[in-house]
Amino acid sequence: MAEPLLQLRGLKKSFGALLATDNVSLTLRPGEIHALIGPNGAGKTTLIHQIAGTLQPDEGELRFAGQDITSLHMADRVQLGLARTFQVSSVLPEFSALRNVMLAVQARQGTSFRFFADVRRDARLTDAAAECLARAGLDGRAAVPAAELSHGERRRLEIAIALATGPRALLLDEPMAGLGPEGSKDLVVLLNALRSEVPMLLVEHDMDAVFALADRISVLVYGRVIATGTADEIRRHPEVRAAYLGDDA
Repeated sequence: MAEPLLQLRGLKKSFGALLATDNVSLTLRPGEIHALIGPNGAGKTTLIHQIAGTLQPDEGELRFAGQDITSLHMADRVQLGLARTFQVSSVLPEFSALRNVMLAVQARQGTSFRFFADVRRDARLTDAAAECLARAGLDGRAAVPAAELSHGERRRLEIAIALATGPRALLLDEPMAGLGPEGSKDLVVLLNALRSEVPMLLVEHDMDAVFALADRISVLVYGRVIATGTADEIRRHPEVRAAYLGDDA
């Protein structure tokens, strides 16, 4: 079995008397999609913030690609290849889809940020950005302002932006949020196609999408992982059924 790319060991995080992360340990392996599910208030967002680097754990260790990243800032983690999408869309609405992705390419390449016409003639930026749009299924929408994209297209744009950072792993924070059944199905197809390129830790409430995508699932309840396993194992787990899935799962 391949060594984990991402490892969480005994993470704890409290806010006053509230223990939001309770001794959480989990791994993300190369080539897999590991889903993190749980009821509202379970601590999923707090955990993602600690992995991404926007929040520091009180105890425990985070390792990525064999390196201790527990004390690293978010930007440093992105440079190492740990990229994230957000539950609420974070694209720049006035910029075209291509321009949004070009900014991420510029950040990865370490070039200066130039917002005028000359940047659109830089083939190093435009070609790399166009490739990421194509991988996300948006190659025909490059010139469209992000504000004019559909909700599902903006979700794909966020993934294209994440891909432009050259990620070794993706943190996906509820990518199906706000999508209808067809939009969710389309995004499942896209993520399935990308899994061989980049492993993903997926936080998601859409259980159809989770069961269609996840190689492993971890269930978080009151800040604690109560079970980790395959989709079938999670469906049958009595504590999970009682706490989250319900008896009709």
